[in-house]
Amino acid sequence: MSRVGFIGLGIMGAPMAGHLQAAGHELFVNTIGPYPEALVKGGAKVCASGAEVAKAAEVIITMVPDTPDVEKVLFGKGGVAEGLSAGKLVIDMSSISPIETKDFAKRINALGCEYVDAPVSGGEVGAKAATLTIMAGGTEAGFARAKPLFELMGKNITLVGGNGDGQTCKVANQIIVALNIEAVGEALLFASKAGADPAKVRQALMGGFASSKILEVHGERMVKRTFNPGFRIELHQKDLNLALSSARKMGLSLPNTATAQELFNACAAHGGSAWDHSAMVRALEMLADFEVGRKA
Repeated sequence: MSRVGFIGLGIMGAPMAGHLQAAGHELFVNTIGPYPEALVKGGAKVCASGAEVAKAAEVIITMVPDTPDVEKVLFGKGGVAEGLSAGKLVIDMSSISPIETKDFAKRINALGCEYVDAPVSGGEVGAKAATLTIMAGGTEAGFARAKPLFELMGKNITLVGGNGDGQTCKVANQIIVALNIEAVGEALLFASKAGADPAKVRQALMGGFASSKILEVHGERMVKRTFNPGFRIELHQKDLNLALSSARKMGLSLPNTATAQELFNACAAHGGSAWDHSAMVRALEMLADFEVGRKA
């Protein structure tokens, strides 16, 4: 069993770390919020800083919200880099900028350590069930070291390419997810306004070519009006910002991604930054002055 450091014990990080602990790995943890009681009772050692985590662990995993957070955790005062020694492995499972990721990897490599970017998809449900999709970027050797840990947290695990390619894949994933949420929202809103029962429409669609994980999970959220995260709108906004800014640099047009971002922006403007991203449907409902599930 390995000595594993885990930094960032939020909605996603806590259950992911829990799977590692359940498999017998010794955990060294650090987070800005409250420490999950189950992890601490299970023997996780609370560390005062990222540097302390890095000194104690052989493998250090970060799972924090955004690019500046990863940079601070890795290279800020008391950060992971200060505690690293040659031969250790740093795995960033956050969803951040592919460009910055390549720079972070070079800086960690310069310290004699491997770096793997491994963002995930599957949300809180996937994190708790250990069924996350994991998209990795790094060397074959780094991926081989990380894979046994990935297999405790996810099911669909792919080495996409070199450093940064895992993050590029995650950005592509978030484009698809956002556009699917929009499509499901429009469809259920249309059906509901037309007088059909959206729950039964969803049930019928689940058996056809329109079936998807988004229709299954987020379609149910839309029908039942359960918008507690999940995956917060503000985090999906961050991911689509990465998509749109990168596309602009490449001279690429992503018109429907931009539309999805505007719908998220509308939700945020109405106090919904912390709503689950399935609540994009609320922006569509505001435009229609009609809610899914309301009788026409």
